[in-house]
Parts: sequence; structure tokens; C-alpha cells
Amino acid sequence: MTRLGEMHLQDDGEFAAGHVRRRAASRGPLALSAELAARGVDRGLVDEALARLTPEVQLASAIDLVGRLAARSRPAGYQELLDRVGTKLLRRGFAPHLVRTACQAVWRGTDEPAEA
Repeated sequence: MTRLGEMHLQDDGEFAAGHVRRRAASRGPLALSAELAARGVDRGLVDEALARLTPEVQLASAIDLVGRLAARSRPAGYQELLDRVGTKLLRRGFAPHLVRTACQAVWRGTDEPAEA
């Protein structure tokens, strides 16, 4: 165990950072936080790992995910996109305001959120 610690193979902070890096493209911060908590990672280490997920990174991931999921089903209207794809993003731990913004961007056919 000591050797594993010296080699940083038993480092919860590194594990949390790697987990967030790997899964951030398909999961929001709420889901990532729950996944890490379920694995017994300390709350402070989870918060440090999630701090690297800026709102811009989260929005870019959400837009990309909405685009991929919407391409599968071709929703007839914005409300259908929001109902069908938006709920999937909510279940994946993205915040409601990010889901709406990402769905609006994809519906308008851009990679940029609408100006408020």
C-alpha cells in the first residue's frame, strides 16, 4: 500500500480528476459528483476536480451531446427536442439552464448559445 501511494496509484484526487476528465463529455457536474461520492471520494476532492469544469466547458459538452442525441431522432420542433433530448441531459446531471441553452443552440443550428 505504501508503494502504491508513492507511485500515486492510490490517490483519490488524481482518481477524481481523471474521472471528471474522462466522463465530462457525456455527464454533467451533478452526475459526476454523485458517481465520485458513490465511490467514496472525499467531498473536497470532488469539488476540486469539478472546479476544472468551467461553465463554458459544460455548455460545449451539452451542445455536443444535444447535437448527437438529436441526430438520432430528428425532433419535429423545439419543444419536442427539449422534451426528448433535454430530459436525457437532465438525467445525465446537466443543470436545467444549460440544457435549455444547449437545446436552443442546436435548434438554431449553431454552436453558440442564444444571446439573452
